[in-house]
Amino acid sequence: MKLNTLTELLGLGLVLAVGAVGCKSTDYGVTKLPNKAIGGTKTGLADGAAVKDGEGGEAREHPISNPDERKDWARDAKLFEADTAHFDYDRSTIKAEDKPKVAAVADYLKANSQDALQIDGHADERGTEEYNRSLGERRALALRDELIGLGIDSSRIDTLSFGKDRPVDTGHTEAAHKNNRRGEVVLGLHPKPPTLSAATTGQQ
Repeated sequence: MKLNTLTELLGLGLVLAVGAVGCKSTDYGVTKLPNKAIGGTKTGLADGAAVKDGEGGEAREHPISNPDERKDWARDAKLFEADTAHFDYDRSTIKAEDKPKVAAVADYLKANSQDALQIDGHADERGTEEYNRSLGERRALALRDELIGLGIDSSRIDTLSFGKDRPVDTGHTEAAHKNNRRGEVVLGLHPKPPTLSAATTGQQ
């Protein structure tokens, strides 16, 4: 009788131990996607909440700007075309060879304090639309963070994610994928006030 009771207790202990191990939490975190914008995805969460990069893990202290505030500004996509940054597969870390490009953009902004930037994050065709939107977001934010670190005010930098929707290379090769994993910098030109004529100002 005692042997049977001991066996039952040992069996119950084994079941409880296995159950405890099997129920161990595996919370790896969740990447939240921002609200959709026309043609792209606005990067950032509501109320300027900090966004965490899946690779860096550090919360951003600078509020995310709202691209709609500069929607009527003229855009120049050509000026910084040579300063497009490219990323490794499934990564949002800025490569060493692209950092001088970001520094050149920062130098321009320091010399032209009235202008602003729009950074567009892109991904290659692989992966789901949702995942690539998120990846494009992280790439745009990585470039934004680099510019902030170089002394550019975060309020002058808007970010959008287009995921895989706007490839520059429509091929399906690794070379095409490499070209499409990018962050593009678009200049936002501050609208100049209208010039007043002599008749308007009363001058002769």
